[in-house]
Amino acid sequence: MGKPVSGAGSTAGTRESVGEFDYVIVGAGSAGCVLANRLSEDPAVRVLVLEAGGSDRSVFVAMPSALSIPMNTRRFNWGLRTEPEPGLDGRVMNLPRGKGLGGSSSINGMCYVRGNPMDFELWSALGAEGWHWANVLPYYKRMEGVDAASDMRGGNGPLRVTRGRMQNPLYQAFVDAAGQAGYALSANMNDLQHEGFGPMEMTVGNGRRCSAAVAYLRPALKRGNVTLITHALTERVILDGRKATAVAFSSHGRSYVAHVAREALICAGSIMSPVILKRSGIGPAAELASHGIPVTADRQQVGENLMDHLEVYVQQESKLPVTLYSSMNAVSKLMLGARWMLTKSGLGASNHFESGGHIRSRAGIVYPDIQFHFLPLAISYDGSALADGHGYQVHVGTKRSKSRGWVRLGNADPASTPRVRFNYMSHPDDWMEMRASIRLAREILEQPALSPYRGRELAPGSQCQSDAALDQFIREKVESAYHPCGTCRMGSDADAVVDPECRVNGLQNLRVIDSSIMPQATAGDLNAPTIMLAERASDLIRGRVLAGIPDARLLADPEWATRQRSGQITRDYAGQRDLLREQLLQESKTRREQTS
Repeated sequence: MGKPVSGAGSTAGTRESVGEFDYVIVGAGSAGCVLANRLSEDPAVRVLVLEAGGSDRSVFVAMPSALSIPMNTRRFNWGLRTEPEPGLDGRVMNLPRGKGLGGSSSINGMCYVRGNPMDFELWSALGAEGWHWANVLPYYKRMEGVDAASDMRGGNGPLRVTRGRMQNPLYQAFVDAAGQAGYALSANMNDLQHEGFGPMEMTVGNGRRCSAAVAYLRPALKRGNVTLITHALTERVILDGRKATAVAFSSHGRSYVAHVAREALICAGSIMSPVILKRSGIGPAAELASHGIPVTADRQQVGENLMDHLEVYVQQESKLPVTLYSSMNAVSKLMLGARWMLTKSGLGASNHFESGGHIRSRAGIVYPDIQFHFLPLAISYDGSALADGHGYQVHVGTKRSKSRGWVRLGNADPASTPRVRFNYMSHPDDWMEMRASIRLAREILEQPALSPYRGRELAPGSQCQSDAALDQFIREKVESAYHPCGTCRMGSDADAVVDPECRVNGLQNLRVIDSSIMPQATAGDLNAPTIMLAERASDLIRGRVLAGIPDARLLADPEWATRQRSGQITRDYAGQRDLLREQLLQESKTRREQTS
């Protein structure tokens, strides 16, 4: 077994050393768990993992259908909130972040979405050299444990990936409706064809949530060369000049230091990773000086470039009693839970996002910028608001918003809450794209495949048709999909926070490895790309990488420039990556120019 420690004794007023480790990993979230596992494969390597939260062991974390419970529990969620968002009439938005082993992979919706292959072509084009699709696909395959391995999918990886049984007729009816609306269908949106509609996958294995802690950390702890300290609040990275030499942290009111033999690896997520850098003297000089923090490296982009995915719920009344509403009463929940406890099967073994899709909001965009999650129930994502009666809904929103926000220090106290503002809906194009999301969703829900079930529209409601009415609905009802990223941007330019090997620019023995380094949010849920990112980074740290797959396909609608949808996604850009790069850069350049 490994050596979990909940805080060793120390003399008050001193900072006691917990020893020297080859790698000190800050954060046992999705990326940190991967690194702990991969780096400890060498038995001579000593790894320390510092986690500010505690254990993830709970029936509510393990049961997929109970996902809203840990998301609303302070034991597992830090309970952050944004600053008032000007673009949403000053609304303060929830910002759930995982607290404990597995991080947000222990409280998320478990949707497994690789993203579109062109997401990674865009990463590379934006300066994250080496992170194009041909190079990242082998890492997706290495991490995956799917039931049917193939040239595109991995079957022996630690992360169990399955799909729901789609027993509820509404799942397939939604997919059929999308086909009737003229969109492509995809047998597996994590395989060759991301664009279109079909079954969704989830990080669930044997009926249980497969978090990063389950898949990576627990096996690593059994090796004996990984030390885990929980309830360990990282205060800062200690630098000798520009070289990381130790990590200072506190636990149960006492102060400690962990010495670094090789590297300190910051994996605290898109909110806390930039905060830790800033407390270590790495960040915008003026901000650090305002909090009395000595400046080691003036890095203006630390904490900037914050991105997220927003979504709204388009809800429809169901005329037939086939939805999950029948299972929302106390007796049904008790029976559902009892079956899951005994057999790890039934409704308790699914996240219930079993079908969905990815489309383009308009002609002239190469690959999808809108995502759909279908749910045979009318309810809010966090479970706080349930419609009164049978209904179903689609979560729909844009994936490449032009708005950018920031993360800033509340004060220099390591225990203080950072200030976070996403600047949601601050760009005019965001409004156009979100309106399109709603209207395109409505069009799908009005197709014949759903006619037997379709009742009145619950939200936004039939009265909500004009641009002004939709905009007001968006201001009042839009919610985060909880996918923050980008605050320690990876790139090859001088302003990038980390280089393409995840090393903090201008410093030694210090890397940031988590969703904060993504140069652009991917077209889908972020947990799978974050785990892939950490998988590849673990090899970069060790000076090796898996061989790429040069002919990995990059599929698009052959006539994407002139039409918004197609039943055939057949043009392959694998042999025309330079042409594709130019187009992706042009789209991105337009976004950057319009944002600035």
